[in-house]
Amino acid sequence: MAHKEKKEKGKFGYLAGNIALFSVSNFVSKILVFLLVPLYTDVLSTYEYGIADVMQVTLLLLVPALTFNMGEAALRFGIEEHDMRGSILRTGLSYVLRADAIVVGLGIMGFAFTGEEVRRYILMFVILFAANSLFEYLVLYFQGCEDLPIVVTGSVMSTVIMIISNIIFLLVIKIGLIGYIASQIIAYACSAALMLVLGRKRGHVSGLKEDEDLKGRMLAYGTPLIAYSTGSWINNAADRYIVLALCGAAVNGVYGVAYKIPAILMVFQRVFAQAWQMSATKSYKDEKSSEFFTQMYRAYNCFMVIGCAVLILLCEPLAAFLFRKDFFGAWVYVPPLLISVIFGALTGFLGSICLAFKDPRAMGAATSAGAVLNVALNLALIPNFGAMGAAAATAASYALMWALAYRFTKKHVAIENNMLTDILAYLMLIALSLAVVGKIPGRYIIGAVLTALLVLLYYRDVSGIITKSLQIVRNTVHGKRKTDRQ
Repeated sequence: MAHKEKKEKGKFGYLAGNIALFSVSNFVSKILVFLLVPLYTDVLSTYEYGIADVMQVTLLLLVPALTFNMGEAALRFGIEEHDMRGSILRTGLSYVLRADAIVVGLGIMGFAFTGEEVRRYILMFVILFAANSLFEYLVLYFQGCEDLPIVVTGSVMSTVIMIISNIIFLLVIKIGLIGYIASQIIAYACSAALMLVLGRKRGHVSGLKEDEDLKGRMLAYGTPLIAYSTGSWINNAADRYIVLALCGAAVNGVYGVAYKIPAILMVFQRVFAQAWQMSATKSYKDEKSSEFFTQMYRAYNCFMVIGCAVLILLCEPLAAFLFRKDFFGAWVYVPPLLISVIFGALTGFLGSICLAFKDPRAMGAATSAGAVLNVALNLALIPNFGAMGAAAATAASYALMWALAYRFTKKHVAIENNMLTDILAYLMLIALSLAVVGKIPGRYIIGAVLTALLVLLYYRDVSGIITKSLQIVRNTVHGKRKTDRQ
């Protein structure tokens, strides 16, 4: 009995420790970048920001697809196969280089059919892809090595370099969009180089022997994930392309900047998701895994719902602080995008369980269905409702993904939650969104009441989060004191 309790505490402690480290990385990085939003919206035009946004969302598609999701494979295999990490690094880097070569080839073809301005954008994108693909792969590889200080150092360094170079390029040299993209290229390249240096010192960049069996297993794991990553990308990015095509780059720039407020909630989502992916891989074979997964799902859902309600209530004041000039109108798109973040976060949580059980096809099916619905709704709604139609389509497609992922995960783990309570909470968020966007009189009072009701609705989960957090803190302090006495 004592052994089981110790093991249970170990699972929560491992997750809590990883959350703490990822919090340092993500909060420092995302908050500092978040504070640059007023600079971007003041210096860049809506057209320039629209072009940059398309480049960035294109990366989200091409990096995982062209590298065959070798980063995800490196994380998954690195945690379980310690002695093969050198071969894992070599295999992944070979696919990153192949992806770079493909993008260079496509860029050369693009040069033959485009004008001077577009060629400049193509050249910047090719270099940006090479830097970003290496950086993203190394982040996941070192997560698989469970050497999170390297991941944290690389992420924070990337942010610091990006901020300094943005200030230089946008405010001092004043080269606009070119400077905005160049700052990202420099940040990714320098941070990737730093992680390789730190990894070499810690012994992770050694034994780079080619192993055909390992390569085959990594490829067999990563290839089915292409449907998952592509479906996720369509749900996250297809709306931008359709808005760009039907409404123009300026409207797409305004719509793209609307994602900056949901990015606040996504910081918490990303922190938990990174730590959870490692915990799910370690815990999926445990006899009490269903209980552990249920506790985490309920806590995660509760936190995301309440956080979403608060941000919906504050989205217009936040936009007044963050968005300059023509960008201010983006605030009306924020509430549906915030709701899509909840469903996207829960889908990612459930997806990590399926991936731990090496069942990427289930998540591929869920994301593919969401992608089809997303494109259909975008084509139907954007011509009539503009960017608001895109935001609503994104929320609906993520809701479908979540429902299917929840069903598919039941094959592996029985998650015990009150579905009626959750659906009521989601309906309350929709009501809050309509009140805020519609500028209903007394909307802030209505919002405060609905938020308080959500807290009461999830009272048991909120109290459980607080109790478990305090328990982990006490255990950590007790363990430190015991170590100091010894």
